[in-house]
Amino acid sequence: MFTRAVSRLSRKRPPSEINDSDGNPSSSQQTLKGTSRWTTSLENLLEDPEGVKRFREFLKKEFSEENVLFWLACEEFKKMQDKKQMQEKAKEIYMTFLSSKASCQVNVEGQSRLNETILGEPHPLMFQKLQDQIFNLMKYDSYSRFLKSDIFLKHKRAEEQEENSSEAQTVAKRASRIYNT
Repeated sequence: MFTRAVSRLSRKRPPSEINDSDGNPSSSQQTLKGTSRWTTSLENLLEDPEGVKRFREFLKKEFSEENVLFWLACEEFKKMQDKKQMQEKAKEIYMTFLSSKASCQVNVEGQSRLNETILGEPHPLMFQKLQDQIFNLMKYDSYSRFLKSDIFLKHKRAEEQEENSSEAQTVAKRASRIYNT
């Protein structure tokens, strides 16, 4: 029994499985913030409200904001519990993004399009295949351009200046405490 416990403890775990003393993931990405975190993955960018705001701003200039709006609507839809709300949201997503008359139609493969009749019996993952297509479109197309865009680079510079400014203030406060004691 002791040998099994030791072998379990000594097996190498990938960094994503290593936790700190509180049981939280202790990967280096956890400490990254803002634009530094956004550069690690599209997923990290989409988890940050400021990242979504900047990405939307970029996509709007590229005339493809509907992609991230569709992705966000699908994320919201997946969290819904109430059947009536799901039906209303499913219809809204369909009419806004998927219908041939949609005001913000997303570019998905024809055979992947949903039939309007499915809207009567919604389920949380009914848009998943389409959402994955749009996610991959953003990941392999828009995201890399975003990381090179003026919108991203200006925000990154402003973030770095703010960080440097606050670090300088902290050093000045420490110095004044040392000399004022």
